[in-house]
Parts: sequence; C-alpha cells; structure tokens
Amino acid sequence: MKNKWLKAILFSAIGIILIVWVFRTLETEFTTISIQRLKEAGLLLSQSVPSRSYDQWVSATRQQYPDILPFISEGNAEFGEEVRAVISSAADQAFFDWAQSLPFYDYGLESTYYEEVYFYPKRVEWEGHPVYLSFTPIIPEELGYVSGTLILLHDGSVIRNYGNLLTGFAVAFIVLLLCILFVNAFSKDPILVYTILIVFLIVGVFIAFPLYQAFRLTMLKDGVFSLEVWKYVLSNRNYLQALWGSILLGVLTATVSTAIGFLFAFTLTRTNVRGKKFFSTMATLPVISPPFSLTLSMILLFGSYGLITRRILGLTNVDIYGLDGLVIVQTMGMFPIAFMVLSGVLEAIDSTFEEAAMNLKASRWKVFSTVTLPLSVPGIASAWLLVFTNSIADFANPLILAGKYKVLSVEAYMEVTGMNHLDIGAALSIVLLIPTFLAFGLQRYWISKKSYVTVTGKPSGRILEVVSPGVKRMLFAMMAVISGFLISLYATIVAGCFVKNWGIDYGFTFDNIVEALQRGKDAIGDTTLLAAIATPIAGLLAMIVAMIIVRKRFPGKGLMQALVMIPYAVPGTLVGISFIIAFNKPPLLLVGTAAIIIINYIIRELPVGVESGIATLRQIDPSIEEAAQSLGADTATVFRTIVLPLIRPAFISSLSYTFVRSMTAVSAVIFLISAKWYHITILIYNFSENLRFGLASVLATTLMIIVLAVFWGLRFFVGKSSSMQKNIITR
Repeated sequence: MKNKWLKAILFSAIGIILIVWVFRTLETEFTTISIQRLKEAGLLLSQSVPSRSYDQWVSATRQQYPDILPFISEGNAEFGEEVRAVISSAADQAFFDWAQSLPFYDYGLESTYYEEVYFYPKRVEWEGHPVYLSFTPIIPEELGYVSGTLILLHDGSVIRNYGNLLTGFAVAFIVLLLCILFVNAFSKDPILVYTILIVFLIVGVFIAFPLYQAFRLTMLKDGVFSLEVWKYVLSNRNYLQALWGSILLGVLTATVSTAIGFLFAFTLTRTNVRGKKFFSTMATLPVISPPFSLTLSMILLFGSYGLITRRILGLTNVDIYGLDGLVIVQTMGMFPIAFMVLSGVLEAIDSTFEEAAMNLKASRWKVFSTVTLPLSVPGIASAWLLVFTNSIADFANPLILAGKYKVLSVEAYMEVTGMNHLDIGAALSIVLLIPTFLAFGLQRYWISKKSYVTVTGKPSGRILEVVSPGVKRMLFAMMAVISGFLISLYATIVAGCFVKNWGIDYGFTFDNIVEALQRGKDAIGDTTLLAAIATPIAGLLAMIVAMIIVRKRFPGKGLMQALVMIPYAVPGTLVGISFIIAFNKPPLLLVGTAAIIIINYIIRELPVGVESGIATLRQIDPSIEEAAQSLGADTATVFRTIVLPLIRPAFISSLSYTFVRSMTAVSAVIFLISAKWYHITILIYNFSENLRFGLASVLATTLMIIVLAVFWGLRFFVGKSSSMQKNIITR
C-alpha cells in the first residue's frame, strides 16, 4: 500500500509539473504575440496623428477602433517645451489624473522623447476593464522630430480570457490525471469507476450546471440577490391555478395513456392476435409526428368548423378546447411512451410462472391478476411516470388547444416569448419540478418494497397465452377502435398535402408538395443528420446508466438517478433558456453549433432509455453477471456480452424513441436552432402558425416517412435477442 501511494504521488507530481509547464508556455507565447501586434497597431496609429486638430482625430479613431482608446500628451520636455495633456472632455481629464499616478507614466513619456516605444508588459485596471498601456512618439513629417506622445489603452480582455481558459483547462487536466492515477492504483474495477465519473461529469455539465444557471437567474434582480421573482410567482393565483391544471392534466393523461399502452403491449407481446405489425405501427405512429400535428388534426376534424362536426354532422356548438380535448390529444400522442416501455418489460417476463399457475388449475384471470400484472408493475410505474412528466412539461399542445384552461408550461412559455421575462418563465418552469419529484419518490418507494426478478438464467422460449378467445377478441376490438381514430387523425395530415386551403377550398393540388420540399430541404437534411448522430450515443449511454443504477452501489447513486430524470420533467423552454445561458461563453461556447442541438437530444431523451433499461434489468437475476465476473470478466465485458443482449428490447426501444423524439422535437430546439442548423418541426410550426396548413402537412408527412423508414430499418438490422425470443402457445 505504501508503494502504491509513493508511486501515485510521484507520477502525480511529474504530471502536474508537465501540465503547468505546457500551459504556461502556451499562455506566454500567446501573450507575447498579442503584445507585439498591439505595439505594431500603436506604431501605425502614431503615423496618422496630425500636427494639429487632435480632438477630431481622437474622436474618429475611437469610433473606428473601439478596442483602442487614444490619448495625446503634447510637447517634448527634452527640447524645453511645456508638456501638457490634450483634454477635450471630463473622461480625458479622469484618464490623465489616473495615468499620472501610475509609477511608469513618467518613464513612458521620457522614452518617447528618444523616439522609443514603451509598452508596459502588465495589465492594469481602467474603469473595471483590463487594459495594456503603450507610449508611442508622435513625429509629424513636416517637423521631423518628436512633438508629443500617443498614449494608447489596448483592450486586454482577450489576453486575460485566453489565460483564464488555459488555466481552466490546466486544472481540468490535473484533476483528470489525478483521478486516472489514483483509480488505477487503488480501484479493483477502474473501468467502473471511470464510467461513474464520466456519467457524473455528463449529468453535471449538461444537466445540473444549466439548471443552476436558470435557477440563479430567478434569484437575481438587476444583478443583486433578490426573492422578488419567487414572491411574485408563488403569490399569483393564476400561476397556482395553472400549476393545479398541469398536475390534473398530467395525472389523467398518464393514467389513460398507461392503460392504452399496456393494452397494446400486452396484446401484441403475449397473445396470438392477428395484425401485430399493423397494431405495432399504430402504437408507435403518434410519437413520430410533431406534437402539435394531432392537435391541428383534432381542430380541423372536430373543432367548431371541423370537417366532421360542421361539414358532415352539422354541429355548431362543439367545443374541443380545454381539459377534455387536451387529455385526448396528449393521450393519443403519449401512449406510445408507455407502449415502448411496457413492450420490453412484458417480453422479458419469464412465462414459467404463468405456466405453473395454470398447471395448478388457476383461472386465466387469476393468472393475469396475480402473476402477469404484478410482474409488470416496474414497467407500469416507469411508464406512468414518464408520461406524467412529459405531459406536464408539454407546451405545444396546450398552447393551441388549452383555450381557457390554464397550464403552467404555457404560462412559462408566454412569459419568456411574449413578455421577455426570462426570470419569471424560468421560475414557473422550475415549479413544475415539484410534482415530478413527488411522483418520482412515490414510484421508487412503491417499487422498492417488492422483488420483481423473473429471469434467473436462460429465459423460457415460449409464452403461454393467458387470455380466452373472447377476451382476445375484445382486446382486438379496443385496439381497432383506437387505431381507427388515429388513422382518421393522420389521414387529415396526409389529405392536407393535396388540399388548396383546408376549411375553405378543398380543391386538389400538387403545389403544396413542390413548394414545401423546396423550402424545407435544408431543414430536413439538418434534422435527420443531427438525430442520426445523437441516437446511438443516447442509446448506449442510457443502458450504461441503467446498469450502474440497478447493479452497482456507490456514493451519489440516488443523486445521479434524480439528475438523469430531471430533463424529462423540465419544460423545453427552461432547457432551451438554460442551455443558452450556460453555453454562450468559453470554455463551452456551443450556442449556434450543431453540438448543442445533439447534446439537447441526448439529454432530453435519456430518461426514457434509462427507465426502460431499469425496468428490464430488475427482472434479470444479478447472479448471471456475478458468475461472469467470478470467471474474470470485467465490467465492460459483462455489459457487452451479457447485459446488453438480455436487455436488447429495452435498448431497441431507447434507440427508436431517441431518434423519433429528436426528429420531432420542438420546445427546447426552438431556442437552439441557428441560421446554419435548422429543424423541420420549427418550420412546420411556422407554417401552421401562418395558416399554411398544406405546406405543414407535406413536411409533417415527409418527417413521418423518414422516421418510419429508419424505425423499421433499425428493428430489422438490430433484430431481437435470441435469448428473449418467445413463441406464444395457446392452452
């Protein structure tokens, strides 16, 4: 142990010395080159100084070169001339009063009398700004001798910021070096430690830090600490009413969506019902379209002037706006979240328990209610939580369909975009975290009280169909009704591609397709490329985090899990604002780049993959991994060869969900796009807002085609795990 400490300390000292030397050399070289350029700039300016009319030249120079402040001292003491400052304003007088107090001022003037340039090599502070001072002789051509001194204040913030940046990198490298050396020296599983540190770094930099910046904004008023924003938010009855509205909407949407998601997942994974591919497509279709597409379809079909309500049925008093309409739209748009989570969970359940119950003469309902349903509880709870957090954070659907019904996400969005109150909008968004944390805590408390392990070795290769033929027909009918409703909504979008002006002129046209594809080709390319980059990163990261949380014990595990879940609960407006605040300056200057959009995709959709992975891992006996570790396999090998194949359904769900959500993102991306990197959903939203529904329909349809193609291709090429593949048998 003593030798390990000595080696770690020795290598640490050597590494720190080398890092400090390298970064100090870089800083010195940059400073030297920068100062040389400042000297050259001073010489060039001195050649343009006139022999008279100094005031006009000084004013023009300050406007042309804002990073340089020129001042002039007239006269040459060596010739017995009176030396006096050229002062044209109170600011000039203040400068000379300050400059004459500097210890090198007289030396600088004296140097210019001998036609020498003097540059003080250290930064000084002038009115709170870092500056460099240079003294350059003024030699008019008509005189041929020094007639005065040009004193220049050069902006030193660039040199200072570069030095601070290098210092930050040096500290980061030193910390990284120390972590590597000490982990390698004292850890039994260095790869696991590195993985935990990297995950903490990711969630710290891209989740905790931006949210801290947003929270900090709510605690400041004109740069001074103040609770005025929170007093206003927490005492406003409209905001409290909107908070309750968000909670009620979230509970109703999550409950109904989870029920429908379980209906589809159970029927498709554990029965021999016909049309599985069709119903599976229907169960994933809503998540591949922009979140406001279904809302627009609802209005166009069932609104006051809707195609069905007004044109077909002749109804004039239909009101789709409010809580009822929101629950329908959000349920149709979000039940795929529950379906994707529950599909992986139900596929992983070992049917041996159900077969055993049936052999003991238990009824089909008894088997379902006492075996299948209880073993699905982790997935049901995870699905409910994900839908709930997604529902209360959504603002796109309520923005269009809420009517007089208030939800907090819309209030926050309107404060930011309508009133430019970033602090109030951030505070309202942060308030939405309260119900999310409560739901998260209740879910974890409920799940932790029981064990749900069913996979203790190689899973059973078959599934016993526990439903009767009559029940199967009823399940089929329920899925058919829901699917028919979805088809009618999406048929409206497709039909809109060929309609001249929906609601007014239903004439057939191809003009929408030509114009939309011409105007949206760049946005389509950008969106697809960025989503394709983010998808594999988010999928692997989600499974790694899930394994760490479920299988490993380490300090801060609860904090890590909470941080990973936060992005899904936080409204997109807050995510966008916090990213802009946090990453608009060095060393992480990401605003306007593709990187910040990719990072947003990964961070925003990470909770779905993590929750899906956690729910599946809870059903796999840890002794399988322990056996591999006892044979000498490290953490990375165990994850790659054992865990990942066993949780392949959850992994595929994570990849699929990340891609489709990245392609259809709206809320946070609307703040992060730039002229170079645009997003198709923002273009669709802009067309919809301008009542160009035909163009919006074309782009929405194009987006769905791309996502469906990638979605099916991903499932085809990745395939299903042979260890989890099951044949359904009837009894």
